[in-house]
Amino acid sequence: MKKILCLVLAACVLFAFAACGSKSEESNRELNVLNWGEYIDPDLIEEFEEQTGIKVNYIEMTSNEEMLIKLRSSDSNYDLCFPSDYIIEQMIREDMLIPLDYSKIPNAENIDPKMKEITNAFDPGNKYSLPYMWGTVGILYNTTMVDEPVDSWGILWNEKYAGKIWMYDSVRDTIGITLKYLGYEMNTRSEAEVAEARDLLIAQAPLRKGFGTDNMRTSMVNGKAAIAVIYSGDAFACIDENPDLAYVVPKEGSNVWFDNVVIPKSAKNVDAAHMFINFLNDAENATRNTEYICYSTPNKAAMDRLSEDFTEDETYNPPQEILDRCEVFHDLGEFVEVYNAAWSKIKASN
Repeated sequence: MKKILCLVLAACVLFAFAACGSKSEESNRELNVLNWGEYIDPDLIEEFEEQTGIKVNYIEMTSNEEMLIKLRSSDSNYDLCFPSDYIIEQMIREDMLIPLDYSKIPNAENIDPKMKEITNAFDPGNKYSLPYMWGTVGILYNTTMVDEPVDSWGILWNEKYAGKIWMYDSVRDTIGITLKYLGYEMNTRSEAEVAEARDLLIAQAPLRKGFGTDNMRTSMVNGKAAIAVIYSGDAFACIDENPDLAYVVPKEGSNVWFDNVVIPKSAKNVDAAHMFINFLNDAENATRNTEYICYSTPNKAAMDRLSEDFTEDETYNPPQEILDRCEVFHDLGEFVEVYNAAWSKIKASN
């Protein structure tokens, strides 16, 4: 009887191990990707799935802050995500990321060294992240509605365009450009300087059409507004649809931003995550991706394949003189609460 019982128990143990192995194998055939909406060519996802047999679950986020909430959740299971510069710096500080294994990402060699020099400012040695897309923040304006040179952030306070000015619905971007207009750094930790920017934005309220994000694109393309603070990639796409539009990075300077790919510590499929990063950085894949998204690629091999419609356009490919007057956002630590408090008052004034 004891022998039979032992055999039964052994069979149960083997079944349990088999079940666990099956579940583990199943999880290794899936990749959970957390990214911005419409921020990858969907055909590339299908091709990756066909080539590897790994199913990609693409989950969209609307902000860096939302991403952090998802990653901090107890049931977080994201294998890859695409946060922005200052958030990556924060995630490194909070020990939320896995260092990249570059031996598994040979296509990382395609990334332009000049881009890595910039991202080195928030991820020293690019240890935890690899540039995905980048760009600037500037002014998109309708040349048939704006009859003066646009070279300063000051036009955002011109009463001539009351009710026709879109501001970006982002605390760092909107307060940041206002700080630049006032002659301050975008990463200032001066409460007095942030307060000055806050008051100037509150005074702007009667002139604003509102705070927007993706909805600004349709508004500008359709001629429903004269001016919008916008990301260069969105501006590039808008100009393609409406040639009356133009984009400029004001003389006071602005933000040069990066969205990088990282592997969070919640990752269950680290090998597949590296495979996907390598796949995205293949020269041909990176070319197709940037053509679909219209945001600037840091992939030099892809840049060499793009047409002059991209490479000769300063909105897509700004010259060094523009980049020299731009700065990246940095993690503000606890001081970010000063910005958030100012932002709450700014939004309440709209």
